[in-house]
Amino acid sequence: MEKISRRSFVNKFGVGVGASVVLTTLPSFLELPENQQEIYTGKKINIALCGLGNYAGLLAQGIQVSEYCTLAGIVTGTPSKAEKWKKQYNIPEKNIYNYQNFDEIINNKDIDLVYVVLPNGLHKEFVIRAAKAGKHVITEKPMAVTVKDCDEMIKACNDANVQLAMGYRLHYEPYHLEIKRLGQNKVFGQVRFIEASLGYKTYDTTSKAKVDKKDRNEWRLTKALGGGPLMDLGIYCIQSARYVLGEEPIAVTAQFGTVNDKDRFSETEESISWQMEFPSGAVANCNTSCGFYVDRFYASADEGFFEMSPALSYGPFVGRTSEKELKFPVINQQKNQLDGICKVLAENKKLPDHITGEEGKKDIKVINAIYKAAQEGKKIFL
Repeated sequence: MEKISRRSFVNKFGVGVGASVVLTTLPSFLELPENQQEIYTGKKINIALCGLGNYAGLLAQGIQVSEYCTLAGIVTGTPSKAEKWKKQYNIPEKNIYNYQNFDEIINNKDIDLVYVVLPNGLHKEFVIRAAKAGKHVITEKPMAVTVKDCDEMIKACNDANVQLAMGYRLHYEPYHLEIKRLGQNKVFGQVRFIEASLGYKTYDTTSKAKVDKKDRNEWRLTKALGGGPLMDLGIYCIQSARYVLGEEPIAVTAQFGTVNDKDRFSETEESISWQMEFPSGAVANCNTSCGFYVDRFYASADEGFFEMSPALSYGPFVGRTSEKELKFPVINQQKNQLDGICKVLAENKKLPDHITGEEGKKDIKVINAIYKAAQEGKKIFL
């Protein structure tokens, strides 16, 4: 079997400045042995990407360098995209679908899994259709718009005897694995306070120009399609607090921020802040926005702290604790996530709970409570 050296490992997994990071900074659970390691040459999971937006491009790049999956098909409503992807990734014509004939994928034995990369409000429909076609499914987060939708998606996959995974890339990222370890193992004692914030400035406040029609119709600004910064960005803050503490919030309060562009944000919030209370007594203070930039995580424990900034975006991440800097390789996050999921599927094993639809539903439960708390101006108990 072909071998891979430690140097090859860094070159394969590192991107950008991360390729220069010294491998000895890996935590023990990611450390490679000094001798060479075998490359996987067994069954690979054949993936069809459903929706070919910007993020699908990153997923395709991850698949190209993955060990456990291949890009076998695409689903798109745009013929020009279909033609471009067909040529770029050598996709057979029989593995190219649109949203109308998508259900015919049931007859295609060359596709094992459908990765749904559509707007949030469309996840439910295509997860259920993929499940009924007998395909495993990965869906981008947030999973859906309501808890009821999540239940229907989970049931459809269970009924079809296929597995449903969430696209939680940070569950496979070294910095986030480390802050999860620091929090859940109480390395610095009980975590008491968390600050987690993620926001991007998506418009120019100095410009007097009106929002053009194309921008106004961007799905992230459309409530029915699951738009809004809480759904799109705030979910990372919720996730990080939950997996660092290893607890579920028991109550939330929330406040909508100032709307500086009422034309653009006529359907969704521009900014929102919220607070989560946990059974241990820990509290999390979180913020998200499409009107300002922030990308930060901070946890204060009884005997120290740990923090990252950038923290919740695509990185490269920078972190430290009250004792030392955190230094891990910059990895291809999509590759690690896809290999983590597809390895389990290729081995015909059950996906771990932290990456399943049940995990996705927990986030939606919290998101809906946050919106309710902001709308009603009172604490909502979960």
